[in-house]
Amino acid sequence: MLPKSLLHSAALVCLAGVSPIGISSAQSAADWPVYNGGRDGDHYSKLTQINRANVHLLKQAWTYDTGEKGGMQTNPLIIGRTLYGYTPSTKVIALDAVTGRLKWKFDSGIVAGQPARGVAYWNDGTRGRIYAAVMNFLFCLDAETGKLIESFGERGRIDLRKGLPGNSSALSIALTTPGIIYKDVIIVGGRNPETHPSPPGYIQAFDLRTGQLRWSFHTIPLPGEPGYETWPKDAWKTAGAANNWAGMALDEQHGIIYAPTGSAVMDFYGGDRVGDDLYANTLLALDAATGKRLWHFQGVHHDIWDRDFPAPPALFTLERQGKHIEALAQTTKQGYLYLFDRLTGESLYPIHEHPYPASTVPGEITSPTQPLPDYPEPFARQELTESMLTTRSPEAHAWAIMEFRTLRSAGQFYPLAVDKQTVVFPGFDGGAEWGGPALDPVHNVLYVNANEMAWTGGLVLTKKAGSPGESIYQRQCAVCHGLNLEGSPPSFPSLTGIDKRLGMEKITNAIHQGVGRMPSFPNIEGDRMDALLAYLRNGGAASAREMVAVPQSPQSGTPPEDVEGTAVYRDNCAACHGDHMEGTPPSSPALVGLGTRMNPAQVSELIRKGRGDMPAQPDIEGPKLEALLHYLKVERRDLKPDTEDESAPDKYTFTGYRKFLDPDGYPAIAPPWGTLSAIDLNTGKYRWQIPLGEYPALAAEGMKNTGSENYGGPIVTAGGVLFIGATVYDRKFRALDTRTGQLLWETQLPFAGVATPSTYMVDGRQYVVIAASGGRDPKSPTGGMYVAFALPSKK
Repeated sequence: MLPKSLLHSAALVCLAGVSPIGISSAQSAADWPVYNGGRDGDHYSKLTQINRANVHLLKQAWTYDTGEKGGMQTNPLIIGRTLYGYTPSTKVIALDAVTGRLKWKFDSGIVAGQPARGVAYWNDGTRGRIYAAVMNFLFCLDAETGKLIESFGERGRIDLRKGLPGNSSALSIALTTPGIIYKDVIIVGGRNPETHPSPPGYIQAFDLRTGQLRWSFHTIPLPGEPGYETWPKDAWKTAGAANNWAGMALDEQHGIIYAPTGSAVMDFYGGDRVGDDLYANTLLALDAATGKRLWHFQGVHHDIWDRDFPAPPALFTLERQGKHIEALAQTTKQGYLYLFDRLTGESLYPIHEHPYPASTVPGEITSPTQPLPDYPEPFARQELTESMLTTRSPEAHAWAIMEFRTLRSAGQFYPLAVDKQTVVFPGFDGGAEWGGPALDPVHNVLYVNANEMAWTGGLVLTKKAGSPGESIYQRQCAVCHGLNLEGSPPSFPSLTGIDKRLGMEKITNAIHQGVGRMPSFPNIEGDRMDALLAYLRNGGAASAREMVAVPQSPQSGTPPEDVEGTAVYRDNCAACHGDHMEGTPPSSPALVGLGTRMNPAQVSELIRKGRGDMPAQPDIEGPKLEALLHYLKVERRDLKPDTEDESAPDKYTFTGYRKFLDPDGYPAIAPPWGTLSAIDLNTGKYRWQIPLGEYPALAAEGMKNTGSENYGGPIVTAGGVLFIGATVYDRKFRALDTRTGQLLWETQLPFAGVATPSTYMVDGRQYVVIAASGGRDPKSPTGGMYVAFALPSKK
């Protein structure tokens, strides 16, 4: 933990006597050509027009409203006079970088619910190409027109699932962070589910012209490959994830990519993957031309805490004892910063294996040690104690003490327990997160924003499911939404009454495509989808109708004992469709054999919304709806509990992600709840650390500078300015002095800017742009807008 003297509030500085810019500069144009500014991952720009002395004069230059709502996490590219990014629904857009005018829009036609953090650009010598991912597809577009370049892959796209083992159509993978380009290949990872079944997180390289697979690195090794011995025999057949979802950095001169990976499934119980599980939770250095492993460092052995490496490393050089070292800095969710010689993998500061308690969960064998760097000190607190609980009010403090005494809290790498909640601090969202750090390569100072939120988690013995739907829910959904559908709002919404809020069609789309941080589940389809929807519709209770298989029959009518179904049909349907479901086609179609043509979700949605001459009947719900579906013989197929899935259930179920919040919804720990730190990489010492963000309601009561949850990273410029949005609740976009952390300028965005900004210059004028959309605070507005700022220009 850092000395309190490093924590201070930043004050707004108004600098007088600074003139607006003229349209003249030694540097008339500068791009932001790669995700996060450069392939070295430093988030740095050499531009100086906007600087410490004049940044307070920034004004809004233009906006572009996508007309959509959702969590945009895009760091846009700027090439020449064009900005390239995404809309919230993952349409690719090109904007005039000076005016924000739309140049073109590409709609893949795919309903996508996954984050899209950016695109990649390459010029083949004759024209520019944009490589944009939508779910599991990577599209190649003409940068000038937005049209598909059909010579790439299959008519302009490749399916990233096809290089992975298993039935590709049932695999869940989404490229949420753009690939990195080296010479004539694009190298990609992907986002995978947190539970079984999940494909392995292979790192793949594709030819930029043809889309052909050039090489693949197996993050879960096959027999005979190094690292295979760190898993049970043949684990590669069933193990999943160990994926690079966070993106990569590239040392272009030496042809080395650096790919950090996440945990293996299931995230919180590893009884089926005993061993260190290489190359999960590993920083990989690979030959960019061949995929050959050069060196690696595993940050967490046998991870059961979801401690993925959350962002690409940042590359830099330093002089130490007269020696020139080409280095990298890797942030972590735990709050550690690892520094390595990037050519050899040698740590710049000693890393020691520290002992930790063994798991008490039957079947779980945790690693006896975990690697920690001696230096720098962590940029987030490491263990939650009773003395660190909230003092926001006497009532909140008393509640926090009472609740804390029911929890297990012993710092990092304390194994989860059965039927007892364990504190994970920093929480599952860090520490550092996917926005990544910024690095000033001139002064070798790294800037990293972090969350300081306590979360809790635990395990329960997986009970025998009472229905197929419950079994599917336990395996695929409970890890985030809890065993009782209660979730942990707002990050993980409650699913209680979800059918009333969304309807079955939207729920089905969300399951197949994913939404926000929820991955897609294409393996849940047909009868398995019906079973899950029935379980959700019944509020987590297995209905008798779901548990009993009813054979399908095209015969009309219904057994006389089905009194309830007969009554619902007679009162609501018979007037149009006849007493025996014969209908009067074409105006009123026959319903005989409806169950062979439509599934329960489709029929339920039709009843709720209506179609054509058929009116909506939203009052038919719950038991009435179940009775009518049974009467119509629209039933679940013959699924048996615990046997419908392609893999055996996990022995234990995670109880769900839970934030440690007080009854008013504020963190139950003392501030800071989010920070921004500056670390001198030459010395390993902190230059400053400040709280980042605040809660407007608390600030209005005088409780300011508390810090808050923040997502999206900073950028730094040669003008000595750090720009950052990220803060979830106050919607601020800030400019800070890189030397001191002092606030130089701020503005409130229309929606929270949970994204990393970009900066560029066109016609001698420097701009800073950020994607603003909100989406993480249900009390705040949500939209989808790009907002650009610049200094006033002389007329």
